[in-house]
Amino acid sequence: MIKTDILIIGAGPCGLFTVFEAGLLKLKCHLVDVLPSPGGQLTEIYPKKPIYDIPGYPSVLAGELVDNLMEQIAPFKPGFTLGERAETIEKVDEKTYRLTTHRGTQIEAPVIAIAGGLGCFEPRKPPIEGLDQFEDKGVDYMVKDPEKFRDKKLLIAGGGDSALDWTIELAEIAKEITLIHRRTSFRGALDSIEKVVNLADSKKVNLITEAQAIGVKGNGVLKEVVIKQKERGEFAMEIDNFIPLFGLTPKLGPIADWGLNITKNAIDVNTLDYSTNVPGIYAIGDINNYEGKLKLILCGFHEATMMVQSAFKYIYPDQKLSFKYTTVSGVNGFEG
Repeated sequence: MIKTDILIIGAGPCGLFTVFEAGLLKLKCHLVDVLPSPGGQLTEIYPKKPIYDIPGYPSVLAGELVDNLMEQIAPFKPGFTLGERAETIEKVDEKTYRLTTHRGTQIEAPVIAIAGGLGCFEPRKPPIEGLDQFEDKGVDYMVKDPEKFRDKKLLIAGGGDSALDWTIELAEIAKEITLIHRRTSFRGALDSIEKVVNLADSKKVNLITEAQAIGVKGNGVLKEVVIKQKERGEFAMEIDNFIPLFGLTPKLGPIADWGLNITKNAIDVNTLDYSTNVPGIYAIGDINNYEGKLKLILCGFHEATMMVQSAFKYIYPDQKLSFKYTTVSGVNGFEG
């Protein structure tokens, strides 16, 4: 039986940063994640993708950010149960929960912090007949290693941040790159949209709007994608890799059965401290829901900070919490 102060479900960036904030308050943490290594989506889906909105980093690779977070929390010696799905929770007593994973591992803690990102997730796949037969044979739903696409002819489909960001990054190494989107407007960050338009103007990216992929062709490996465009009609494009980036389909999995208030696959929280309707259970990061919610790592870091302050008061209601800046609390030596 593992016992800790805060049981964190999800070892993505928000879950990892929670360890740091909890450590400043002398609270021990244990993290559970169904993925085999820490980092969540940053590690599993796009470790080589640059992130631009982390304070102090004009640009940082997703994998590098995870490495830095792991280094930051190492002095607090968190526990990890990886490759196991959080299955059930039960109340042991008034102030203790027991979580059991699908492999039977049990962890007890007075506080549970759900930082599961999008929960269990899978890529949204376009409804193209025969697409599945070319998966990993020219069709990729995520970019883990950009070098895989060096000197290749690429077709990216999508209109969100992932499609825009990867178009920008892969334009530097691809032999030829085309971005198609079914609309003329994009949903991504304005800066990314501007960069893609500039790349298209300079002929470094082929930009085709009001278009979508409707078919795939090949013999064992992908050779062509059939595109339907408003003005040109249907035409085939010879490519090496087709990368449809339409986001992820979130599924809460067993968490949906824990008695939490849920809206559209996200857990409702109180923005005072990101607590749920169940005392002692909090939700931070992309998995939570509240008015004005922004699904940014930066916002998840803030939520983790506020949540830990509340968790301390929940665990030790009779102790006075004296907040100190890390510059005066001796964060390097942890003297606080």
